[in-house]
Amino acid sequence: MSSLEIEALSIDLSMVEGMGHIKKHEKKLIKSWAKLKSGAEAFTDWVDLPLHYDKEEIRKIKQTAQHIHKQCNAFVVIGIGGSYLGARAAIEMLHSESESKNVPKVYFAGNNLSGTYHCELLEALEDKEVCICVISKSGTTTETSVAFALLKEFLIKKYGKKGCRERIYAVTDQKRGILRCEVEEEGYQSFAVPQDIGGRYSVLSAVGLLPIAVAGIDIREMLDGAADMATVLAKSETAGEAGKLAAARNELYQNGKVIEIFECYEPKLYFFTEWLKQLFGESEGKEGKGIFPSALQFSTELHSMGQFLQQGNQIFFETILSLQNPKKDLKVPKSAGEFLAGRSINEINNAAMAGVIKAHQKEGISMIKVDIPFLNAYHFGQMVYFFETTCALSGYLLGINPFDQPGVDSYKLEMRKALTK
Repeated sequence: MSSLEIEALSIDLSMVEGMGHIKKHEKKLIKSWAKLKSGAEAFTDWVDLPLHYDKEEIRKIKQTAQHIHKQCNAFVVIGIGGSYLGARAAIEMLHSESESKNVPKVYFAGNNLSGTYHCELLEALEDKEVCICVISKSGTTTETSVAFALLKEFLIKKYGKKGCRERIYAVTDQKRGILRCEVEEEGYQSFAVPQDIGGRYSVLSAVGLLPIAVAGIDIREMLDGAADMATVLAKSETAGEAGKLAAARNELYQNGKVIEIFECYEPKLYFFTEWLKQLFGESEGKEGKGIFPSALQFSTELHSMGQFLQQGNQIFFETILSLQNPKKDLKVPKSAGEFLAGRSINEINNAAMAGVIKAHQKEGISMIKVDIPFLNAYHFGQMVYFFETTCALSGYLLGINPFDQPGVDSYKLEMRKALTK
């Protein structure tokens, strides 16, 4: 048995009711997996990316990150949705890996339209050496444009126009768009957003990898994890565990479970669940169809949402992200009382998870458990590729295109109308 087989992410479907009919999805799943791997579908270049990535581009990203380390102690990532969520998920999950390295603190901007947020960000940056990375394929996204203009003005005042240019990095369309024109005019160092990879599937491209590398995280290890997961899934004509999960989700959906709650007992997974919400929500929510993705962080939110989960309207199922080997732990002091004293915090956390599972099983709640061996760059790569594949297959089984988002422009059009009045 290889080390990959021992340490690969795995799923447990034993707590899902009605899975006796999962076999009925098999033929469609085989066709869907073949379709996804064919290379003929638009926006599917991510499928082979970990196996055939541009090694020269990765070398350039790592080299650029090392240069940024020398330039600044504050690095601001400007972007929203797929332009920042994947990178933030990795950085929030793995920043402890880079704590001993001389890397800048990563800040995020352009993911909201709060004047207070951006004002306080600029105040926090005032006494720091700053570089920024603007990520946008078109360069016209409102939140990104606002933050980029603010931070560019900040850099000009701090370093002058020439100094400002040397501290701006861009990830945008290779040939077109407002931001690409500015990159060419001003001479910013830039990387290309892949032409045939949508934003929410772009974590393992320059979109995610540049900020992740600046944070001191090993992006080659990340790509290795994704490549190994791709290899494992490719051995099965139904995409292995990813196919099983896609079929299970669709079976639950057909049985009236229209909400999926991603649950984690490790706070470092919080932004990964935020990325999952966009991945599944934007991929599946169309044509009046789709499972609504939600996320809860336990045990924190057991004290606010636990009652609803236990006895509320069961239109949901739970997907539990379970970390098997936490990196750190502490023993509880004697002052906590005899029942808790001497136990490890992780032991208590695991007991909380086991208790919730048992209680919810008694109520007939369907639960899927995803076991994650470790939180490191390698397994982050595995997780990204696994859920991207699951999501794409789920969309195909649902009968929709999981790679477009035709409804997103509606609110943008109405917002522009409001600003015009």
